[in-house]
Amino acid sequence: MDTQAFKRSLHQSDRYNRRGFGSPSKRTQALEKAYQSSLIGSIRDNGSVMKHGRLQVKLAEAFGFCWGVERAVAMAYETRRHYPNERIWITNEIIHNPSVNDHLRLMNVRFISAEAGIKDFSGVSDGDVVILPAFGATVQEMQLLHERGCHIIDTTCPWVSKVWHTVEKHKKHTFTSIIHGKFKHEETLATSSFAGTYLVVLDLAEAQYVAEYILGKGNSKDFMKRFAKACSPGFDPDKDLQRIGVANQTTMLKSETEEIGRLFERTMLEKYGPQVLNDHFLSFNTICDATEERQSAMFSLVDEPLDLLVVIGGFNSSNTTHLQEIAMSRGIRSFHIDTPERIGEDNTINHKPLDKDLIIEKDFLPAGKVNVGITSGASTPDRAVEHVIQKLIELSSR
Repeated sequence: MDTQAFKRSLHQSDRYNRRGFGSPSKRTQALEKAYQSSLIGSIRDNGSVMKHGRLQVKLAEAFGFCWGVERAVAMAYETRRHYPNERIWITNEIIHNPSVNDHLRLMNVRFISAEAGIKDFSGVSDGDVVILPAFGATVQEMQLLHERGCHIIDTTCPWVSKVWHTVEKHKKHTFTSIIHGKFKHEETLATSSFAGTYLVVLDLAEAQYVAEYILGKGNSKDFMKRFAKACSPGFDPDKDLQRIGVANQTTMLKSETEEIGRLFERTMLEKYGPQVLNDHFLSFNTICDATEERQSAMFSLVDEPLDLLVVIGGFNSSNTTHLQEIAMSRGIRSFHIDTPERIGEDNTINHKPLDKDLIIEKDFLPAGKVNVGITSGASTPDRAVEHVIQKLIELSSR
């Protein structure tokens, strides 16, 4: 499929909208009223530090809503105001934040259901309004909705669109796209739909496995068994790894994405030599500025003398879990929660350790003076961070 031609056709349709319905200043005002916090603003003005009795809170220099998330949420709210009576659907969560998605449900926005990873569009009819979330949607979903006569409101983050453009360049020059991401994540599913031949690697260890295969180690049967669900149909590692380009899910850990890019550049250099390297390797910078900024702020935060650290964001939020990984890499006692309600009045916290189920920990806030670091994922509003701080104040005041 010529995805670029399809996008041009879609963008020219009078049933497609990626600009929204109000001015950017009105969007900002609406979000400030719904989600921003005067308390967080005052803490930022005080060097990102707040002291209350025995409690000291240190906020990361950058956290919470990014521009792409703000834009997506505001456009979703504008859509309901612009179409007060029409049926409105969204193809996935607008962002990975339960309170924001619940708010949309209260506005009678319907979420496309999915079973075993397959979405059910049977209820969507001609004339319905369908919102594409910040992570984007697959080209097949867009085509289906366009052909069905839906009004499409596209809130896809421009950084995600940039990655799509990159993999389309790979496809145009017959390079295989190696995508650093989670193959089941909706953003990576969307990105791979715009690629030609592709392979998704989760981390540096998987990238190393692929690099060793390129250099003649391993066998194709084992390779395909490992990546059966993470590659394009008909993928042939012996043929399709001769010319590769690197891209990424925008919310992955920046340092790991960069190391994967360097690994594959070294690998292709070793295999083919410097004279023809450009015939076998392509790399473009597709790391999201906001993701990079929040991860850098987290690295600075974990250098502070902290007794514990709270990471706030959806449990299915990739960028949030990578913030948690940074805390864990420094051995800091850390807790990932999705909502302030996870902190109990009895000094318990119901949190999710990395790659594990929810657990309840007693005596969450220790006795005596305590320094707490706080950050949040790009889908978490400041209001949620404020409520966490208020709970910490209440517990520390007892």
